[in-house]
Amino acid sequence: MKTARKNKKDRPRGRQADAADLAAIQSYLDAGQGRRDRLIEYLHRIQDDRGYLDSGLLTALAETLRLSTGEVYEVASFYHHFDIVKAGDSPPPPLTVRVCDSISCQLAGAEALITELKAALGEGLRIQPVPCVGRCECAPVAVVGTKPVTNATTASVRDAIARGERTDSPPATARDYAAYKKSGGYTALKSLVESGDAAAREAVIESLEAANLRGLGGAGFPVGRKWRIVRDYPAPRLMAVNIDEGEPGTFKDRHYLEHDPHRFLEGMLIAAEVVGIATIYIYLRDEYAAIRALLQRELKALRDAPPCRLPDIELRRGAGAYICGEESAMIESIEGKRGLPRLRPPYIAEQGLFGRPTLEHNMESLYWVPELLEKGAAWFTSQGRRGRQGLRSFSVSGRVRSPGVYLAPAGISVRELIDEHCGGMLEGHRFKGYFPGGASGGILPARLGDLPLDFDTLNDYGCFIGSAAIIVFSDQDSVRDLALNAMRFFAHESCGQCTPCRVGTTKAAQLMSENTWDQPLLEELCQVMADASICGLGQAAPNPLRCAMKYFPEEFN
Repeated sequence: MKTARKNKKDRPRGRQADAADLAAIQSYLDAGQGRRDRLIEYLHRIQDDRGYLDSGLLTALAETLRLSTGEVYEVASFYHHFDIVKAGDSPPPPLTVRVCDSISCQLAGAEALITELKAALGEGLRIQPVPCVGRCECAPVAVVGTKPVTNATTASVRDAIARGERTDSPPATARDYAAYKKSGGYTALKSLVESGDAAAREAVIESLEAANLRGLGGAGFPVGRKWRIVRDYPAPRLMAVNIDEGEPGTFKDRHYLEHDPHRFLEGMLIAAEVVGIATIYIYLRDEYAAIRALLQRELKALRDAPPCRLPDIELRRGAGAYICGEESAMIESIEGKRGLPRLRPPYIAEQGLFGRPTLEHNMESLYWVPELLEKGAAWFTSQGRRGRQGLRSFSVSGRVRSPGVYLAPAGISVRELIDEHCGGMLEGHRFKGYFPGGASGGILPARLGDLPLDFDTLNDYGCFIGSAAIIVFSDQDSVRDLALNAMRFFAHESCGQCTPCRVGTTKAAQLMSENTWDQPLLEELCQVMADASICGLGQAAPNPLRCAMKYFPEEFN
């Protein structure tokens, strides 16, 4: 016998928010108003305020934004920095100490530090191993709340907790708006905006092309050409600035922002004026709490006394997902979604943020623009070694005496970088090899330490320079362990969208954990990941493994 169908109004509507949660959620929105694309910002406000995401508030947030509860949950659960607590479950401890366990920190003893902290600090807090926090020059690093403890020891972490240090503050090294303007800052921008001259805008692009400035986030696409491409698409055009900087070994963007944030901001605004950008979105990794406070302060100063007409600028906060360093995943995150890379075409220059033509840039690419316009293309191209032109910012960490960010000629070798800038190897350590481009850039042995470090020069060796994150290791280190560390990082950070990366990185890490590596099987797995993964994470994940087997066969006999 057929049963009568319920009227639509009588059907259950799923989980409903209660009145108290609906009232409470209003304080986390923008003056009581909610925007779909700012979902991640609202999640941060709840997490910051309460220490976790209450399931009742997530339901209320979904109802307020007219989203399904499942959609809000899938975004919140995608990002590592959110803690979802369901009704009846216990919230996390009030304090979390995050300890980086990526390559540079592993070399500096992170594994032992994590073990010691868990034994020494006891109940009432959480010790959490995490991927790279972008302070590789002072490894190992622990983060108490949002306050980094550099060159961390159990004693220094305990002391930071005892002093009640929980929040990082803007760096005192940064040149502020007033000082930057006093030194002549924003003169080039003001002149360009007030001229209204198309020829002046064209001259800026021509200068960048003459200098052959390339994208410095990893891909190396010519900056001037990118500006031309986006400018030729119909308005409104948008800009997305990538400061996610999650590649293990990379910290150059943080270094430059800690010293001269307005040099970057002026370069960004010059790009916006030349290309005709309506709104700029700055995407900053969540680990850089001090930089976030600094940019909030300096953007306010810039808006309060603008040197000229400014576009709208929004500072957006990442939430702990390496994949959002990939340009299309970053755009998805800015739109308030999971950071899943898009299939291309269309490319984001044509159809990016909110479906509009989008100029995407790494922070450092824009940082160079004011100085290039001031000093000219010839100044930039006159630098370089071994036939290479320009300057490169190298983040150097690992077994060197003086790790840090070094500005050096393009084409310099790692051996020269170590000797001329880093004070040589640590005492008692002999140079064995290096990662030329962070975890994803592969691994090279010391016998290839004289290769020029620049775009396109390392491809024949199964490596790439990427964001120029140089991690140096010595005869006291196991390449097997370093390659395994890199693969575990990729397995942890895979977005899970495509099977070759999601399953391949996990399976590779499992096989690499075994005492005897099945090299033919691992090579076959590497080929599948490289050929079939949607984005660069899965395509580059095999690089350290392949290089370890190719250049250090003695470790696998």
